[in-house]
Amino acid sequence: MKRILLLLSAFFLGSCATMPSPQDLVGRALDAMGGADALAKVKTIAVKGTMKQWEPETSFAPGGEMQFANSSEFTLTGDFTGHAVRVDLVRKHDYIPRTFTFSEIVTPGAGYVIGVDGSLRNRQSMETKPPAHSMSGLRLATTQRELRRASPSLLLEMRRNADKVAASPDVTIGGVTYRAVSYRAGNHDFIVMFDPKTNLPTRIRTLDYDNIWGDVTYDLVLSEWRAMAGVMIAASQKYELNGRVVVDARITDVTANPPVAAGHFEPPAAIKAGAAKPATGNVPYQWVIRRQMTGFYLDSDNMSFDTRASAGLRLNEIAPGVQHQVGGSHNTLVVEMRDFLVVMDAPVSDWQSNWTINATKEKYPGKPIRYLALTHHHMDHSGGLRAYLAQGATLVVGKGAEDHFRKVLAAPYTRNPDLAARDLSKTPIIEVADKYVISDGRREFSVHIVENPHAASTLIGYVADARVAFVTDLWNPGPPLPSKINSPLAAVVNAVKQAGISPIRFAGGHAGIGDYAPLAALAGN
Repeated sequence: MKRILLLLSAFFLGSCATMPSPQDLVGRALDAMGGADALAKVKTIAVKGTMKQWEPETSFAPGGEMQFANSSEFTLTGDFTGHAVRVDLVRKHDYIPRTFTFSEIVTPGAGYVIGVDGSLRNRQSMETKPPAHSMSGLRLATTQRELRRASPSLLLEMRRNADKVAASPDVTIGGVTYRAVSYRAGNHDFIVMFDPKTNLPTRIRTLDYDNIWGDVTYDLVLSEWRAMAGVMIAASQKYELNGRVVVDARITDVTANPPVAAGHFEPPAAIKAGAAKPATGNVPYQWVIRRQMTGFYLDSDNMSFDTRASAGLRLNEIAPGVQHQVGGSHNTLVVEMRDFLVVMDAPVSDWQSNWTINATKEKYPGKPIRYLALTHHHMDHSGGLRAYLAQGATLVVGKGAEDHFRKVLAAPYTRNPDLAARDLSKTPIIEVADKYVISDGRREFSVHIVENPHAASTLIGYVADARVAFVTDLWNPGPPLPSKINSPLAAVVNAVKQAGISPIRFAGGHAGIGDYAPLAALAGN
């Protein structure tokens, strides 16, 4: 027995002696990339490439195929001495076809956007001529993290900050086991994995929070290494969200130490004053990244509203006992019943849901939220569902959505900054095939299925006595209607007819309130 223990001890000690330390792994990776000296000689860099992006939570069917979001061409110029980056982009969106040509300038203390970069523009972008705005602290922190993650100088930074590099458990993916180290870079935590054959970094992971899938991994996957500008560069750079590719970038050209024109990193003077510093603490990285993918990111330090233009969220009573939560980019309907409340849509985040929950407690003391109905499954309208379900609400969804939300509610969400984790997997879910009526003997609130081109399993809501309906995305009530009917608007009119309801007004998941008669007349014409 002693001999066996001695042999095992010798084997264990010998194995430990041959296992590389975290700094050994970093050093080997630097050597494989061309050497620390070669990388250190790169003071400026110009990178050209293309990129495709997909948004998994704007699929047509719940849990269905990812929505292709956009394709882009970009040129990135970086100054490692001055710690500044400029990215010039031409981004062609597919979700709502439109092309945006713009530039991002990122420094350690501020970030700026020159041009129009999406369909949602904050007040500064609207008021600045030509269009430009400073980045919010949330966007700046997110952009800085992703630039650092993809930078060829990350390994050099890790070598210089050895005290912030630590061993991390091995990670096995696709049958391959990778040695890994963790690196704390300011407010950012990376897990860097190394190819066991080439020693090159193969994945750079962060542990993020996603408003639909809770705790997620977000990986930059590096491959197709080739010599560019005297060092090894990964020509293929893909980003995986929980193992699904959501970004596919191709590096086509790299130039080391190009001359940089004076003022290349200088933003317009009009947007420099008051530019936000990078946010710290709980940054909603996935919201910032992926709303930009679809072109619907509101660049603000509050996820729910433009802090430059709005005083914040508020309840607007549109009929007795019917509240329209407005003041932000996404709205919710609250319906008072005799002993309880019904809420329709849980947009953006649990922070917004908590705001609405607290506001309704003040407005309707003693009346719990018993039902949460979702118009559809997209992340921007269902991302705050957990806060309501944690209150004991029953979830009401359209036909075909129950299985998707069962999986969502079974996912852990320990990184949620706005809600303590608990088991929501046993939440009651009602799946609506045609219509579902919630009644208290005095008031009826009903939801009705809508056949439409935007999202399967879509519902509209209706308060019968107030003759008020609620719709999301298919129609944004308030702004003028188009001159001709389109398929989303026609879907609303058809749903009203099929449901046999008679709304006078519609409240929107976006925008405000609109009379229904002009829309019905437009469809009739």
